[in-house]
Amino acid sequence: MSTPSRRKADERYQYCLDNSHIEDSWRMFRIMSEFVEGFDTLSSIKHPGVTIYGSARTPEDHPDYRLTRKIAARLAELGYAIITGGGPGIMEAANRGAADAGGISIGLNITLPHEQEPNPYSNLPLDFRYFFVRKVMFMKYSMAFICMPGGFGSMDELFEALTLIQTRKIRPFPIILVGTEYWGGLVDWVKERMVGTGKIDESDLLLFDVFDEVEDVINFIRKTVIL
Repeated sequence: MSTPSRRKADERYQYCLDNSHIEDSWRMFRIMSEFVEGFDTLSSIKHPGVTIYGSARTPEDHPDYRLTRKIAARLAELGYAIITGGGPGIMEAANRGAADAGGISIGLNITLPHEQEPNPYSNLPLDFRYFFVRKVMFMKYSMAFICMPGGFGSMDELFEALTLIQTRKIRPFPIILVGTEYWGGLVDWVKERMVGTGKIDESDLLLFDVFDEVEDVINFIRKTVIL
């Protein structure tokens, strides 16, 4: 008998199969249109952008949600544009904090078959079908990344940024992990396994910082991302 988890996996697999039947030429036009719209819209923003990302499943009453909202509001008050993935959870908290402060609140929403709906707090929303196009926008228009606790998507964005900086494909920019309790195990593993076995250099640990307090995050951004 099919379990709910198995049925959900089958639905996702079918979604991928359906997508694979779209003719490549039309897909290219759609990809190009997403790049053009993204570049045209975001290039008009004159304030330095700070991307905040984390779990879409974080509820409104969670400490991480409240912390994210405070960080975003403080940065928006200082004149930074807040960029998120445009969805619920941590993304909503960041867009909401920016909106609370009357700042620029950008939501780069991704179309998904189940989970993500755009939150109502971005005053500059954009919709994307392709993850890789959306990630280009994050990388190109962000002067810093703030990584709140998150899942696979957050890890994907975090490690892609670290890889691009490490390999000098993009200019270095601050990457801040917020929450020692959440990120500590991963950082320890990176030190023990990646550095310890020679997979990365010890100097690569300097590519990110870990903070817990709002003011520590704000002060680091102010020091490293000039308005």
